[in-house]
Order: sequence, then structure tokens, then C-alpha cells
Amino acid sequence: MKQVLIHKGQAVLEDVPSPQVEKGHILVQTRYSCISIGTEVANIRVTAKPIWKRALQEPQNVKKVFAMFKRDGFDKTRQLVKGKIETGYPIGYSASGIVIGVGDDIVDIKVGDKVACAGAQCAFHAEKLSIPRNLLVKVPDKVSLKSASTVTIGSIALQGVRRAKPTLGETFVVIGLGIIGQFTVQLLKANGCRVIVSDLDSKRVALALEHGADIAIKPGMAALQEVTEFTGGCGADGVIITAATKSDEVISTAFQMCRKKGRVVVVGDIGLNLKRADFYEKELDLFISSSYGPGRYDENYEEKGLDYPLAYVRWTENRNMQEIVRLLAENKLQVEELIDDVFPLAEATQAYETVENATDKPLIALFEYPQESRCQDDVIVLHKRPLIRGKIGLAVAGAGEFAKRMHLPNISRMQDDFQLIAVMNRTGKNAKAVANQFQADYATTNYDKILADHNVTAVLIATRHNFHAEMVLQALHAGKNVFVEKPLALNKIELDAIKKFYAGNNSSKPLLFTGFNRRYSPYMQFIAKCTKRRMNPLVVNYTMNAGYIPLNHWVHTEEGGGRNIGEACHIYDIFNFLTQSKVEKVTAHSVKPSNNYYSARDNYIATISYQDGSVCNLIYTAMGNKDYPKETMDVFFDGKMMRMHNFQSLDTYGFKCELKSTKIVEKGLKEEMKVFANALRGKEADCVPLWQQFQAMEIAFAVEKQLL
Repeated sequence: MKQVLIHKGQAVLEDVPSPQVEKGHILVQTRYSCISIGTEVANIRVTAKPIWKRALQEPQNVKKVFAMFKRDGFDKTRQLVKGKIETGYPIGYSASGIVIGVGDDIVDIKVGDKVACAGAQCAFHAEKLSIPRNLLVKVPDKVSLKSASTVTIGSIALQGVRRAKPTLGETFVVIGLGIIGQFTVQLLKANGCRVIVSDLDSKRVALALEHGADIAIKPGMAALQEVTEFTGGCGADGVIITAATKSDEVISTAFQMCRKKGRVVVVGDIGLNLKRADFYEKELDLFISSSYGPGRYDENYEEKGLDYPLAYVRWTENRNMQEIVRLLAENKLQVEELIDDVFPLAEATQAYETVENATDKPLIALFEYPQESRCQDDVIVLHKRPLIRGKIGLAVAGAGEFAKRMHLPNISRMQDDFQLIAVMNRTGKNAKAVANQFQADYATTNYDKILADHNVTAVLIATRHNFHAEMVLQALHAGKNVFVEKPLALNKIELDAIKKFYAGNNSSKPLLFTGFNRRYSPYMQFIAKCTKRRMNPLVVNYTMNAGYIPLNHWVHTEEGGGRNIGEACHIYDIFNFLTQSKVEKVTAHSVKPSNNYYSARDNYIATISYQDGSVCNLIYTAMGNKDYPKETMDVFFDGKMMRMHNFQSLDTYGFKCELKSTKIVEKGLKEEMKVFANALRGKEADCVPLWQQFQAMEIAFAVEKQLL
């Protein structure tokens, strides 16, 4: 499919794999999308700036890069930064179209429905859109899809009006008469208010007067007298600011226009250096309006479809969108006559140039999309080449930050072992960008396509955790060897399904390799070598100073499974690796947090007793300090001791150590990829035995049951 991306100071139209139907989402064939002229043109200008200028404006990102350099080294950091710079940015947040696919759990939307869509994370300028249920509303037949494509902008204006709480007969000033200001005027009139408008553009002022505004005033302090006269000496009941300016004069003027106990609502991006004298004596209220309404920026609402009860949150993001569509249907909101330009999608680059260079900036500009639906557009071929004899055909499923930062750079350095056939990701733009960067043959959004590809010998699964087990089984049943990032599964049911696949004779079955990379670190390999000939059991104490992650982060949710299952399984695998023994008993004790900031599920001590007599202890905490190493381990055996410091140094007591330190953190990521390649080639390889892969997860499940 075609999608508009911002790339190095220009809007470009690219072919990217189209999205798939997925749970909680609706697949839409786009008919129109609304161009956010100010925001999108500004973003294009930003991407045209040299990287050093952008760095000066975003110092927080510079700090992240330096931290990454210290942790991962120069090459990986450079490759990741280069990939981000060269990857285009998707744009667009308001669109309309026809439903062509519905997730299994969606019951109130069907194929063929006319819909309007919102969301900067999904309602792009693209031929096909995957929209979460709460960011989509039905459009009645009497409303044109042209008008419906502005639903997001209408909802932003409506939320600003709701924050103002207008009542019949009140007087409001609207400052800034771009498209949001024009919508605001009409919505205030629909509420029975008198409306004063102000803008530097006389044409936009005239348009607002045509749509019901009562009077127009000139911008600035000179207009205060006119507002006072129009309101009989009282002042405005409220002011809604929809302008965009860095100046602080606008907010100061708005305060002075208000009557005592009035209110000011900020919708636009303006300077907010407030003067106490402007609002103190009148005891004015200042409100900020957050985009399209309650639910915005809440992942549970927008992405997971969890609605707020109507009795407690009357006007959510979605209900605001519904109301805009209703007002359009009843002709109480006039939109089509505000549309200045409609550009064919094929002319996207020229469209932005036209808009940016226009003397009179259009109020509303739309992209129009071809009505025919192209089939089989979920694969974009980048290189046509056969599988090179002797190489392992590899497909990567899930092109997130970890895969881009760790696995793919390592794979690209192993040209003698791997040929990267495909990169699959749920978002087509990212799939193509990563496939391009690491020179894959093709990019896709369809997992079935890589499973059906006879050139694909192995699949590396690096998606979010809740997809791992299902995707592993799909690949195994398709005869593909699997490298899956930890965790292998999130619960016993998932794990049992994988164990069932391997029941009986496994000699002819595909290889399963869970990414327990730490056992392949030079440090763990040395420790294992030293403890292999021990005469007595081990005592191991491992401290994971994991760092705090907000409890609404995905790793804590059903997607991640929690940090015990999602991360601590690494440490349980280390215990398995060093003891080479079956587990006898698992006990765990967690803290009892005094409030909801910390969680018992990532602040606990787990003790594992093994049949060989070894005892391994994990202290896992999010309550530590970032200045202390993330991971340390003490190993005691036969009158000797070893202490590992964050996979960067090792101290030994009672014997000499041939391995002292490394410049960067060495957690065995490149080593495990080599082991995987050797195993697929039939060479002797120290793969994680199946029973240890399963046991690491079973330990995690046993610990999870004992956490508060």
C-alpha cells in the first residue's frame, strides 16, 4: 500500500506492507485523510535540520545515546541512530473510509461500514489503516466521507468547548480562527452562546462571521474595549484560545477580556508565562484542553479498548467523535465549505509544497485515495535473490528496539552464517525500514508469509511477550527452526502446549532455542568452567538491581507478563546452567509496598533448591539506585568464590582468574547467535537443553504464584 512519510525534510509517498486484521482493531480502506497543515509542515521542517541542531533542541535524546554508547559500544549505537535518522516518520491523525476487516472480538462494526478514524498512532495518511475500536466511529449515509475525515479536528474543538462549560446566553471570545477555531465558533453557537472572534487573517474572520460569529475584534489589547462594550461592561464569560504562537501576550489578553470568575481554555500551543495580576483579582480559572478528550494518551483506553463508564466519564474521546458525526448529520456543523484543497494521494509531495508555499494557507486540505483495493500488498520485495548455498535463511518476526539494537546488528555481521530473508512487523512502515537497513529480501506484516516461504529455515521471534508461545507453535508446526526471545511462554498452559509438541522422539523435529543469552557470556562460560569439577554443591546469590519501570508500562501487563516471568527467567536459566540439575523446591517472598508506586511482583527474593544440593538465590528489586550495577553475582564452592560485576568484570578468590574485565557489557548476545547457527548446521553446539528451557519458565511460574 501507499503511505506518506516524512523523510529528511520532505514528505514522500512510499510502498509499505499493509496492516493485518488483529484483535481489537478494525481494518479500514481509506477514502480521505485530513492534513494537519500547521503541525505536519512544522514536522517536515524539523526533519530537514542537521542532526547536530536537532540534538541541541533535544538534549534528553543525546543523554540516551551516550548511555547506549557506554552500554553497547560504538558500532551498535551508530547503527541504531543511523536507522532512526533514515527511517521516515508516519504522519496523519484524522481519516475516513470503508471497513474491510474486523478483529474477532469486535461485535458492533462490520465489513462495508463507513467510518471515521482518529489517532496520531494509527490514522495515518495511508491507503489502509488498522484502528483500535475506541478510535473509530460509524458514519451515517447522510454524512460525506470528506466531512467525516475531519472528525479528529472537530473532536479537539469540541473538547475545548466542553472544558469551557458554556451555558445558554453566555459570551465567549475565540482567539485564532484556523480550522479548530472555526469549529469552535460553530460549536459555541450550537450551545446558544454569543461569540466574539479574533484573528490576524481577515478572510478567516469573514468566514467565522458567515458561520454565526456575532462580532469580530482586532487581536491584541486594543480589543479589550470592544469586548467590554459588547458585554455591557461585564467582560466575556470565557475565552477559548485556538491560536498557535510563542508569545505570552495572547494569554494575558485573554485574562483581561474576562469578567470576574470567568474562565480561559487553552487549546492551541501558546506561550504560558503567566502574570499573576492578570487573573488574581478576578479569580479566573485557567483550563488546558487535552486533545480529543478523556482517553487520549491512555493506552488502556486507546489501544486495549477499555472504555470509561458513561456515568462517570460522560464525554470520552470516542463519544466526542460520535457527537461530531451527529452534528454533521444534522447540519449543525458545516465542514465541506471549509475544505479548500483536495489532493490525490499520488501528489503527496507536491501537496505539502503547495500548502507550505501558499500565500493564503488553506483552512482544510485533504488527501483523496483511489477507491480500488489492491490485493496481496502485505509484502514489499526489496531484493530478488535466491538463498545462497550454505547459508541459513532467517526471518525476523518483530522489529522493535531490542531486535534493532541487538539481534539484527549481530546477524548482519554473520554473513557467512545467515541470509536475512524477511523482516515481519505489525506496522508496515517499520517492517520496511528495518528490512532496508539490514538488507533483507522483503518486508511483510503477515507472519504466515514467512512461515510459507521455503527459503526460510529459521524464524527469530522478538515480538512482545504475549505472542511468543503462539508464534513458536505456529513456526514449529510449519517445520521452521525457532529462536525465540525470552520468555518462552507466559503461563503453564502455553508451556504445556510447547512441551506436548516435543513429546516423544524429537530427533526429526525443528530446533527450539530460547534466547537465554546470559549463559553464553564470556563471564558465565568462565564461571561454568571453574565450577564444573566442583566436589560440593554451589551457593549462588544473584542481585538484579532492575530499576523502576512505571506500573502501567507494557512489561507489567498481560502483554509482558511481569518482570519475574519476562526478565528474571534469564537468571533462573543461569542457575540451571551452573547447577545442571533438576529443581527440588522453589520459595519466594515479596515486599509489601506501602503504596501503589512499587509492586510486590518486581521486589522479591526467590530461592531455588536443586537436587544436587545447590542453593541459588535471586534478589530482584526495582527499589535500588541506578548508580549501583544492574546485575551482580556471587558464587561460592569448594572454599572458593567468584564475584561477577554487571558482565563487565570478574573477581576471584582462592584461585587466579584469566578473565578480568571488558570495556562494554558482555551478556552473550553475539555468542548465542553463533551457537544457534552452529546448531542449525549440525555442528556440536552448547544449546540450552529443552528441559532447561522448560525448567527456567517453570521456576518463574512457581515464583509468580508466591508473589503478593
